[in-house]
Amino acid sequence: MIDQLQRVKEISGAGLDAMPEEVVSGCRPVVLRGAASNWPFVREASRSDEAAVVYLDRFYNGRPVNTVVGPSSERGRFFYRPDSKEMNFQSAPQLLSNVLKGLLQQRSSSQPLGVAMQAVSAPDCLPGLEEENPNPLVPPGTHARVWIGNAVTVAPHFDVADNIACVMAGRRRFILFPPDQTPNIYPGPIDVTPANVPISMVSLDEPDLERFPLYREALAAALVAELQPGDAIYIPYLWWHGVQSLGGFNVLMNYWWNRDELGAQHPYGALLHLAYVLYSDMPPEHRQAWRMLYDHYVFQTGGDPMQALDAPHRYYPRKLEPEDVAELKDALRNLLGR
Repeated sequence: MIDQLQRVKEISGAGLDAMPEEVVSGCRPVVLRGAASNWPFVREASRSDEAAVVYLDRFYNGRPVNTVVGPSSERGRFFYRPDSKEMNFQSAPQLLSNVLKGLLQQRSSSQPLGVAMQAVSAPDCLPGLEEENPNPLVPPGTHARVWIGNAVTVAPHFDVADNIACVMAGRRRFILFPPDQTPNIYPGPIDVTPANVPISMVSLDEPDLERFPLYREALAAALVAELQPGDAIYIPYLWWHGVQSLGGFNVLMNYWWNRDELGAQHPYGALLHLAYVLYSDMPPEHRQAWRMLYDHYVFQTGGDPMQALDAPHRYYPRKLEPEDVAELKDALRNLLGR
């Protein structure tokens, strides 16, 4: 099914000294082939996984990093448990060097654990890495985050920021959906999420089209891209994207930034509090993307958004008590600067 999806537009990224304006203004994903191919990190990783580990270890300052581990029975899919909103993985702080060694050992296992260190702050944990691998495609002051793991799948989700992701080692597949497909990918609960935003409840590998019939429309609008070491992809603000790591050892560096002040204030929090007044000064394409989320969760233009979900995964709004209303008013007053 993935083979039948439309491909993301590609341009040559080699030698670029800035992000082409037409990429950002186009508001659609773009693959920049070879954008990071001359980075020392990519050159070391192309020699071997072991060389990539040695290279990363050279910068590591010993600060523990959050590490996600899922049982082999889940085949690398980080998701909810079938009987509750609890996650099917465990997370705990670990030493990055130890996890890297474990990943190399897991490569020989016929049933490896799903392992990932996600959004590791480069300046906080790997000082000097950014300086040795500078990225001219992002605004000044934008810092890198490093994603390391084996063959795992992250369900489609969105970022409240523009995003460039650069593959350092291994291969990654991105499946992307425009914001207007929000109702068709069946977003899950908003109160308990794997990483602070909802995820699609439909399996990327084995979508159940009888249970999730509108997903056919989402697939018709979906885009797919496979990245090799040195390739990068631009993912626009609020575009849904699922990510599949396709080998036993993978490293990616990504960069998030906002083009408007309001975006930096994380309007997803406003979505949860129904403070729509914050959107009046947004760029039109951003307002349209948020409109789709409100239509789905708040106005329910496609019907009950929880209907297709198992009972343990549904969101049940609770009645606001007077003290809740007072707290909400205070939060909005502070947010609006009044």
